[in-house]
Amino acid sequence: MTTPELRTRLPHVGTTVFTQMSQLAVEHGAVNLGQGFPDFGCDPRLVGLVDEAMRAGHNQYPPMTGVPALREAIAAKIAALYGRRYDAAAEITVTSGASQAIQSAILCSVHPGDEVIVIEPAYDCYLPAIALAGGVPVPVAMHVGERGYSVPWNRVGAAVTPRTRMIIVNSPHNPTGSILRAADLEQLAAIVAGTDILILSDEVYEHMVFDGEQHASVARHPVLAERAFVVSSFGKTYHVTGWKVGYVAAPAAMSVEFRKVHQYNVFTVNTPMQHGIAGYMADPAPYLELPAFYQKKRDLFRAGLAGSRFELLPADGTYFQCVRYSAISDLPEAEFAKWLTREAKVAAIPVSAFYSRPTESGIVRFCFAKKDETLLAALESLQRL
Repeated sequence: MTTPELRTRLPHVGTTVFTQMSQLAVEHGAVNLGQGFPDFGCDPRLVGLVDEAMRAGHNQYPPMTGVPALREAIAAKIAALYGRRYDAAAEITVTSGASQAIQSAILCSVHPGDEVIVIEPAYDCYLPAIALAGGVPVPVAMHVGERGYSVPWNRVGAAVTPRTRMIIVNSPHNPTGSILRAADLEQLAAIVAGTDILILSDEVYEHMVFDGEQHASVARHPVLAERAFVVSSFGKTYHVTGWKVGYVAAPAAMSVEFRKVHQYNVFTVNTPMQHGIAGYMADPAPYLELPAFYQKKRDLFRAGLAGSRFELLPADGTYFQCVRYSAISDLPEAEFAKWLTREAKVAAIPVSAFYSRPTESGIVRFCFAKKDETLLAALESLQRL
């Protein structure tokens, strides 16, 4: 007997670059600054609250939209930080991580032939989700100069057609570490004014904005918020990426359609973890203190590279640092990342992996969400190049 041939739904998708580089790091005993996850633990109090929830019997299905206490806590946090009050019952949905939130938002709103503007470099889950929905991605490349990456809003506006259904924005931005500011939101609002274009705003690094800047959440902008799915992630905020718990905030009518997909995609999300996170959110200090926590790591890493042959690009948010390496090598980005892993024993991610078409900028991305000793070990190797 032979296995029937399966016609792929994602012909251009293979193993992710994150998996490839992490595997290469293991093979060569390299410090892994590639994949974006911490190598340190979360607050033991958060684990204790989840344990309490399990022991209290919160181990069966929760409501499909999420545990009410958690949805209330999310709505209160957004109101306090960004000034928009979402209805916890009708406009907040707890998801199985941000990736599921992003995929469900696209699947519920993008129909075959609809165009989705994707600003590149872009996180790698956007394009497969568009493809599964039958949509047509329309890439618009960010501008990269001496001051780092920025969104060319004139080119975003020029990419809009009558078939444009959605624009995806991401701030703080993975992989570049750039952020949107209030002026960016105004330009985005001008582009979508008078249209039915939706916004998908990926804000999973919302609490990692540095140097006294405020996170410019789409939820802050009344016009944009009325047409936006705003996505965030407790995995990023609380150092528990393996828990895969996130959420989406959206107007009630949009949430109705989102939940239609969500209920048949995952139905619902881990019950005791939702209860534990809800209890933990009663104290805002962990997320309010996060910018200072990660800025200290960013500054340590940047100071260590300042005397090296790497050229540092601005890192205004996230826990990523992009660098140019032209003074070290003329290899293409993917080959340089592999060479760096094998020879310097430090893994990085080529920024070219975040484009839909081959694009070489001579830039790689490091993750500094690591213990200080991990960063110092990596810096010792990188300084010798």
